[in-house]
Amino acid sequence: MTVVDQVGHVVIAVLTYKRPADLAELLPLLIKQMDGVDEQVSVMVIDNDPAASARETVAGFAAVLDDASLVTYVHEPTPGIAYARNRALDEAADAHLLIFLDDDERPTETWLQSMIETYRRTGCAGAAGPVLPDYETEPDPWIVAGGFFVRKQFPDGAERPAAGSGNLLLDVRQLNELGPLRFDPEFGLTGGSDTVFTYHITRSGRKIIWSEGAAVVDKVPSKRSTRAWVLQRAFRNGNGQSRIELTWQTNPVRKMVTRLKLTAGGLARIAFGGLRAASGLLSRSKVHHARGSRTMIKGFGMLCGAWGVVYTEYGRGKKS
Repeated sequence: MTVVDQVGHVVIAVLTYKRPADLAELLPLLIKQMDGVDEQVSVMVIDNDPAASARETVAGFAAVLDDASLVTYVHEPTPGIAYARNRALDEAADAHLLIFLDDDERPTETWLQSMIETYRRTGCAGAAGPVLPDYETEPDPWIVAGGFFVRKQFPDGAERPAAGSGNLLLDVRQLNELGPLRFDPEFGLTGGSDTVFTYHITRSGRKIIWSEGAAVVDKVPSKRSTRAWVLQRAFRNGNGQSRIELTWQTNPVRKMVTRLKLTAGGLARIAFGGLRAASGLLSRSKVHHARGSRTMIKGFGMLCGAWGVVYTEYGRGKKS
C-alpha cells in the first residue's frame, strides 16, 4: 500500500427505502461534513422504493442549497439492496472514491475526514469504520446483557477480510482494475451481498483497512430492540454464512465437504447454545441465556443454509 497524494471526486452514496424522515435528518449532516475536507464531495441518494418516495425529500433539500449539484437523486426501482448498491457503482463509475452509508446512520464529527485520511495514508481498496448503536427506546435488559448491538472494534489500521456496506469506502479505480465486480443479486433480499463483495476484494490481494475515527451512529428503532428481532437476525446471519461459504465452492466434491462441515458447525452451535441458554435460565444469568439463545438460533440458520434453505429477511413490505 502506498500514500495517495491526490484524491479526486468523492461520492457519498446513501441507500434509502421508505425512510423520508431519516433522509431529511441525514442530508444536512453530510453537507456539514464537507466543510472539514478539501476534496470535491457530493451526495447521491439511491432510492430503492419502486414508488420513488424519496424524490420529493431530496429535491426539496437540494433546492435550498447554494449548490444544488451537491446532492443528486437516483431511482433504482428493482427490489433488493444489491441492485441499489450496484446502481451506486454504476453512477459513481467516474468518481475516485465511493462511500456507502445507510439512511438510518449518522456520521460523527470526524467521520468523512477520517475515512479519506485512512485512504490517503494506506492507498487501500476499501476502508470501514465503527458503527455505534443509538437506541430509540431503552432496550430489553436481555439485549443489553447479550451486547447484541455492540459491534466488535479493531485497532486503527487493521486489515479486515470483509466488511458491511453501512460505512464503507471503496476506491473505484481499484474496483475497475479487478474487473466487473458486482454485488450479487442472489443475496439482494436476504442480506450478505456486501460480505461476498468485500471478500472478493480481499481475496484478490487488495486491502480493506479499519478507520477507527470514521465512526457512524446507527439509530436502533424500538422494533429492533426486541428478542424476536435479535433471534431473527441471528438466524439470518447463520443462514447467510452457510450460503456465502458455499458460493466459493464450484467443485461438487468440495461443495459437499463444505456442506457437511457447515452442518456439523450448525449442529454444534445448536447443542452448545441450547445448553448455555438452559444454564442461563436455571442460574438466572441473562448473559448466558441471551448469548446461548443467539448461538443456538444461528446454528439453526447455518444448518438450513447448508442444505439450500434461503431466508429472505428483506422481503418487500419490510424496510431494507
